[in-house]
Amino acid sequence: MDKKTENREEYWRERMAAHERSGLSVKQFCEEQQITEQSFYVWRKRLRSQPPMRFALVETGLAGPQGSTESGLELVLTTGERLRIGASVDASRLRKVVAALRA
Repeated sequence: MDKKTENREEYWRERMAAHERSGLSVKQFCEEQQITEQSFYVWRKRLRSQPPMRFALVETGLAGPQGSTESGLELVLTTGERLRIGASVDASRLRKVVAALRA
């Protein structure tokens, strides 16, 4: 997924979440946000058709068995794979990792 597509997808995910929080009808929300209803529905369908990501928060605290002092969190995927995220992780890098997991 290229950066432009990734940014567009993130933009529409944010729009869908904002619509949910707004309590407005789709028509009212689109008018307020100055977006077309057609685009809203196309993106809503596209985003809903993607399989959901499933994570389970396992532990917060020390990042590794070596006694590291950096706190973070560890996610365990349904496949049993573990994803350790340190407290100092760059937000854009984390978004790329999450996007790769969605693919």
